[in-house]
Amino acid sequence: MPHPFHFAFHVTDLDAARRFYGDVLGCREGRSTETWVDFDFFGHQLSLHLGEPFATSRTGKVGEHMVLMPHFGVVLPMAEWMALSERLVAAGTVFEIPPVVRFEGQPGEQRTMFFIDPSGNPIEIKGFADMDAVFAQ
Repeated sequence: MPHPFHFAFHVTDLDAARRFYGDVLGCREGRSTETWVDFDFFGHQLSLHLGEPFATSRTGKVGEHMVLMPHFGVVLPMAEWMALSERLVAAGTVFEIPPVVRFEGQPGEQRTMFFIDPSGNPIEIKGFADMDAVFAQ
């Protein structure tokens, strides 16, 4: 297994975060206290702490979209991305960028979807049919 990253950020409501990260995204909950909770975010450790989320702005130009910066996410194999996409659509998720193919027919062709957690933290999930193409030029 690659080395998992650790990312800690603020959320405004731990119960809403538990519903979103646990019930909607399917992330397993780890350790927690009254002020923070850890999740297994597709093999990586997220630590959600009560506080003011980071400010974002639409300054990231990717293809034809201006995406919210900063953001975080994960790159999944295509079958996992498709399953998550279907689960998010079924859950009524409001997308910033709905599930779409990006860079079709080009190096780095991928699927992507962009949404926001209940505290306003932007998340991008990418899917690759060929994980060796993630860093294609």
